[in-house]
Amino acid sequence: MKLVKASQDISIPDDVKLEVKSRKIRVTGPRGTLTRDFKHLAVDMYKTHDQVENEEGEMVEGPLKLRVDCHFGKRKRLAAIRTCTSHVQNMIKGVTKGFEYKMRLVYAHFPINANITEEGSCIEVRNFLGEKRVRIVNMLPGVKIVRSTNVKDELVISGSDIELVSKSAALINMSCHVKKKDIRKFLDGVYVSEKTTIVKDE
Repeated sequence: MKLVKASQDISIPDDVKLEVKSRKIRVTGPRGTLTRDFKHLAVDMYKTHDQVENEEGEMVEGPLKLRVDCHFGKRKRLAAIRTCTSHVQNMIKGVTKGFEYKMRLVYAHFPINANITEEGSCIEVRNFLGEKRVRIVNMLPGVKIVRSTNVKDELVISGSDIELVSKSAALINMSCHVKKKDIRKFLDGVYVSEKTTIVKDE
């Protein structure tokens, strides 16, 4: 069954500037700028104010919001509304708090050596299962990797774009897959241990 109109709102924080033009979103905050194109989704996107009542009983403009509408949508098109708002919320969170993924080097016998090069934009993984091959993984643009100062064998990957941060973590994880052995027994590798933000909540 088609729904005549479905919509969802996102609150825009005061320290974030959000621009919408023909379903292209540009979010600017303290940590930088992120852009994303939603032209593949059949939705309307625009900024709006809700009317709220003040102390004198007068109707005034409330806080700024981004509204995503879908007209005459069936189940799949209605699902696109939530997808779109989730992406924008991740962009707002990225430019205000940033994203941080922590990874642990796991090994039973051969210690994995991780060497960070090119000012945190590349990592070299050595001695994985005693292999001589050096695994070189380049971070995606805007993503930095550092070695944790207080935890042994821990890597910290950080950036503003959640997709680039998570993809960089996935590239490191994929470079250390165990081949031709029982993966239930050989658990060596580099695994994501924690997903958090750079700016911690109070």
